[in-house]
Amino acid sequence: MGITTIQVSTEVKSRLDDLKCYSRESYNNVVRRLLDLAIDTEPLSDEAILGIEEALQDLKAGRIYSEEEIKKEFGVR
Repeated sequence: MGITTIQVSTEVKSRLDDLKCYSRESYNNVVRRLLDLAIDTEPLSDEAILGIEEALQDLKAGRIYSEEEIKKEFGVR
Protein backbone atom coordinates (compact mmCIF):
# COMPACT_ATOMS: atom_id res chain seq x y z
CA MET A 1 0.00 0.00 0.00
CA GLY A 2 1.37 3.39 -0.95
CA ILE A 3 1.06 6.42 1.26
CA THR A 4 0.29 9.96 0.21
CA THR A 5 -0.16 13.27 1.98
CA ILE A 6 -3.24 15.46 1.63
CA GLN A 7 -4.04 18.90 2.93
CA VAL A 8 -7.24 19.60 4.83
CA SER A 9 -8.38 22.74 6.58
CA THR A 10 -8.24 23.03 10.34
CA GLU A 11 -12.03 22.76 10.41
CA VAL A 12 -12.02 19.49 8.44
CA LYS A 13 -9.28 18.04 10.64
CA SER A 14 -11.30 18.95 13.72
CA ARG A 15 -14.36 17.25 12.26
CA LEU A 16 -12.31 14.15 11.43
CA ASP A 17 -11.03 14.14 15.02
CA ASP A 18 -14.65 14.18 16.23
CA LEU A 19 -15.40 11.12 14.09
CA LYS A 20 -12.63 8.98 15.53
CA CYS A 21 -13.90 5.90 17.37
CA TYR A 22 -10.91 6.09 19.70
CA SER A 23 -8.27 8.77 20.18
CA ARG A 24 -5.44 6.94 18.40
CA GLU A 25 -7.50 5.85 15.39
CA SER A 26 -5.78 6.82 12.14
CA TYR A 27 -7.27 9.37 9.79
CA ASN A 28 -6.99 6.69 7.10
CA ASN A 29 -9.46 4.51 9.02
CA VAL A 30 -11.81 7.44 9.60
CA VAL A 31 -11.81 8.37 5.91
CA ARG A 32 -12.23 4.72 4.87
CA ARG A 33 -15.25 4.39 7.18
CA LEU A 34 -16.78 7.55 5.70
CA LEU A 35 -16.21 6.26 2.17
CA ASP A 36 -17.85 2.94 3.04
CA LEU A 37 -20.89 4.83 4.31
CA ALA A 38 -21.03 7.14 1.29
CA ILE A 39 -21.10 4.42 -1.36
CA ASP A 40 -24.15 2.18 -1.32
CA THR A 41 -23.46 -0.87 -3.47
CA GLU A 42 -26.85 -2.47 -2.75
CA PRO A 43 -29.26 -1.84 -5.66
CA LEU A 44 -32.68 -0.41 -4.92
CA SER A 45 -35.52 -2.91 -4.79
CA ASP A 46 -38.42 -2.64 -7.24
CA GLU A 47 -40.60 -1.65 -4.29
CA ALA A 48 -38.25 1.18 -3.33
CA ILE A 49 -38.11 2.46 -6.91
CA LEU A 50 -41.90 2.40 -7.12
CA GLY A 51 -42.13 4.34 -3.85
CA ILE A 52 -39.72 6.97 -5.15
CA GLU A 53 -41.67 7.32 -8.40
CA GLU A 54 -44.93 7.74 -6.48
CA ALA A 55 -43.37 10.36 -4.22
CA LEU A 56 -42.12 12.29 -7.27
CA GLN A 57 -45.61 12.20 -8.78
CA ASP A 58 -47.04 13.53 -5.49
CA LEU A 59 -44.49 16.36 -5.51
CA LYS A 60 -45.28 17.28 -9.12
CA ALA A 61 -49.02 17.24 -8.37
CA GLY A 62 -48.58 19.44 -5.30
CA ARG A 63 -49.71 16.74 -2.88
CA ILE A 64 -47.25 17.71 -0.19
CA TYR A 65 -47.64 18.97 3.36
CA SER A 66 -45.31 21.00 5.50
CA GLU A 67 -44.15 19.73 8.85
CA GLU A 68 -46.28 22.40 10.52
CA GLU A 69 -49.39 21.28 8.61
CA ILE A 70 -48.88 17.68 9.68
CA LYS A 71 -48.32 18.66 13.30
CA LYS A 72 -51.49 20.73 13.27
CA GLU A 73 -53.47 17.90 11.66
CA PHE A 74 -52.38 15.41 14.32
CA GLY A 75 -52.32 17.82 17.27
CA VAL A 76 -48.58 17.53 17.80
CA ARG A 77 -46.56 20.40 19.19
